[in-house]
Amino acid sequence: WYQRRVRDMKNIESETPAVPSSKSGKKKASDYPIKSEIATVIVTVVSIFLTTFVFHCTWVTSEAYSSPSIVLAARGHDGNRIIFDDFREAYNWLKFNTPENAKVMSWWDYGYQLTAMANRTIIVDNNTWNNTHISRVGQAMASPEDHSYTIMKELDVDYVLVIFGGMSGYSSDDINKFLWMIRIGGSTPEGEHIKESDYYSSTGEYKVDKDASKAMHNSLMYKMCYYRFGEIMTEQGKPTGYDRVRNQEIGNKDFELDVVEEAFTSEHWIVRIYKVKDLSNRGTV
Repeated sequence: WYQRRVRDMKNIESETPAVPSSKSGKKKASDYPIKSEIATVIVTVVSIFLTTFVFHCTWVTSEAYSSPSIVLAARGHDGNRIIFDDFREAYNWLKFNTPENAKVMSWWDYGYQLTAMANRTIIVDNNTWNNTHISRVGQAMASPEDHSYTIMKELDVDYVLVIFGGMSGYSSDDINKFLWMIRIGGSTPEGEHIKESDYYSSTGEYKVDKDASKAMHNSLMYKMCYYRFGEIMTEQGKPTGYDRVRNQEIGNKDFELDVVEEAFTSEHWIVRIYKVKDLSNRGTV
């Protein structure tokens, strides 16, 4: 009987759950508020960081990435934002004022935009694999009018589009890209008459003023960009025909166009479009 009693008591003790020590329980309870506060601080800091990042991304997008070349923006003297919508204005003009089968010649940079927005056939576009074709356009831009006319008729061109920033201060214009047209134009046998050195001044500078070379003054590009510009005052205290990008007074102000005629000039003169004249009786050059 005694042995059975002892065995029963041991079984009862083994089934009784262990009670945690009071010291351990108090420690865990005291740690909980501290951990909660730390977690709250971390969540708050991360939330502030993410919110700030969203505002930063929105600002960068609005100021830089969401302003494609089709719409330009600048700040006026008073800090207000000025929108230049010349590209869309010009493409709409082409779309609604020229025949559907009209062919437009421009530098390749604007090819895709012209195709998509003006819905017109272009001579060269951003797919620059055809260097010979691009070179031919460069030759037309860099040559005097009579030679340019022969090339434009060869390419069956109806309209010529140039980008000009001398009025607005837009620096990514065709005058600043002109040296590349000259280089590419002279890179093929048909353009061997085009030498880059001929377009620099006597001091070896790239200029558009009175010191510019004869080849520069007589090129089709120069004439299409600066046609009638010599009559315009762009800045107070500066002479007429003052190019705000090159900071020079143009050297060839008084001239007429022989083989093209002005068809459209956008509000800020950024886009200029010329129609190729039909000179059926003109002899070949």
